[in-house]
Amino acid sequence: MPATIIAFYLPQFHPIPENDAWWGPGFTEWRNVGRALPQFEGHMQPRLPGDLGYYDLRLPEVMREQMKIAREYGIGAFCTYFYWFAGRTLLESPLRQWLNDPTLGLPICLCWANENWSRRWDGRADDVLIRQAHSADDDLAFIEYVAAYLRDPRYLRVNGKPMLLVYRPGLLPDPRSTAERWRRWCQMNGLGDIHLAYVQSFDNVDPSSIGFDSAVAFPPNNVNLEPVTAEYRLINPDFSGHIYDWRELAAAAVAAGDPPYRLYPGVNPGWDNEARRSGRGRSFVRATPRALEEWTRSAIATARRRAPEAPLVFVNAWNEWAEGAILEPDTRHGYAWLGAIRKALHPPMSTQTRPCAVIHVCHPHVLKEIVSALRATGLSFRTILTVPSGHGEAVEKEVTRLGLDAELVVSTDRGRDVLPFLRIAGRLLDEGENIVLKLHTKRPTQRQDGTERYSGLLDRLLTPERAITIVRAFTADPSLGVVAPEGHVQPLSFCSAANARNVEYLCALAGIAQPRTETDAFVSGGMFWCRLTALAPLIDAPLTEAEFTKEAGQVDGTMAHAVERVVALAASHGRFRLVSAAQLVTRPEFGRR
Repeated sequence: MPATIIAFYLPQFHPIPENDAWWGPGFTEWRNVGRALPQFEGHMQPRLPGDLGYYDLRLPEVMREQMKIAREYGIGAFCTYFYWFAGRTLLESPLRQWLNDPTLGLPICLCWANENWSRRWDGRADDVLIRQAHSADDDLAFIEYVAAYLRDPRYLRVNGKPMLLVYRPGLLPDPRSTAERWRRWCQMNGLGDIHLAYVQSFDNVDPSSIGFDSAVAFPPNNVNLEPVTAEYRLINPDFSGHIYDWRELAAAAVAAGDPPYRLYPGVNPGWDNEARRSGRGRSFVRATPRALEEWTRSAIATARRRAPEAPLVFVNAWNEWAEGAILEPDTRHGYAWLGAIRKALHPPMSTQTRPCAVIHVCHPHVLKEIVSALRATGLSFRTILTVPSGHGEAVEKEVTRLGLDAELVVSTDRGRDVLPFLRIAGRLLDEGENIVLKLHTKRPTQRQDGTERYSGLLDRLLTPERAITIVRAFTADPSLGVVAPEGHVQPLSFCSAANARNVEYLCALAGIAQPRTETDAFVSGGMFWCRLTALAPLIDAPLTEAEFTKEAGQVDGTMAHAVERVVALAASHGRFRLVSAAQLVTRPEFGRR
């Protein structure tokens, strides 16, 4: 049975009188989101909304557009928080709009956020704004009130039973008695049985022990990880929060065994509550859409194994902007998080791939030499040319003259050949490509023998015998990560002082081990063969264009130079090997047949 993806949904983004009184007129969490500041290098703050903008949930068309996008990307339902305080509801107007408008067709289920509201945003007893008043009478009043939602034919059901969640059952005086009251009331009032679930945010018990049917995983809560704060350089010297590696969160979830009760798996596209706790936030770094896709695919398999008749996977969250848990489009990733969910639900069919040549063309007249070498190999290359802005017309003319079938991608004047390559590499990975030859047209101008050196470098990677041997080696040896031209594998200690700070930053950002300068190596010259999956940590690192300086003839010390030095480190981190082309040519198993 197909899995249903359910995203937790925050109905907070509209003003209410209570928040006006507590936080100031017109308050919504957009105010917190917009003023968040980065606390350490590589801290992606503020997180700002993309196509949906700073929306107001009082407008029905906002939820309509959210639900349209959700459906397009495979989200089957919203699990929306419901705020009930002894007969008083807060932030309910968007949900009432759903209830009263049958054209809002995406199913929802309710999760009673049964905590106190406090100024700390965590439900603790400090400085309480509005309290819960749990009691037997309150149990009955609550279920009677939400029954209108549970009866709606659009409401999410599990095996025909409306699904109702409780965020923190441990706060109920007697959760088993509460469950019994709710079930009895539903039976007596024509609703039939209900499916009760609790969120493993703070509690972690067998749901049957409290009269519930299932539990829902809620990463990153209820997981103990070691912080990686020490790996990052602080921008704010007074930062007192904690930094964690999101990849460890995902790995722990994937490795977890099946408990002796029904636990619906959960996934998470990131977490960072800096917006709510300035200078004291909890940040999970190194989350990537590609890794979320893998985690979600694993969670879908888990859900089908644990509950084959009703496989559900929960996502924390659709729009927790102030906690950095967001599927909605943002200004940095666009729709990539949603795309990861869709790919996990509908994995692309494997296709026959071919080697790709990614060529940065800043000198169009050099392109002829490269094209001749590519054609001489007899291999069917997919060719992509990255072209600095202002060079497009000249490159197009040369491509036409050479009769070259190639895709042209115009790039900025930042990052030389490096940043355009990283952008294209990410796209190729998404498209299922893996083996890439990275080239450029820049001959060394600081040497009299620059032209000869460039041609020699090209020959070491692209003579027919070598190219065929290298492609064959990548196919036969899954541990092969990078193939460099001989003579261009240099010790990392070479010119290390100028690049040390940027290399350290890049390693932290990509989540790879800091280098051992005296023993690690890098590929100089900017041309090599690679397996893209070996470079995925570097390709997916959230580098921004602003971190690359404009081209000014720099010979060292830029972010582009640092990326060049981290290529081999990224491969090594994933247990991929760096070898020279000459080493492969001498191995008979990869030779010409």
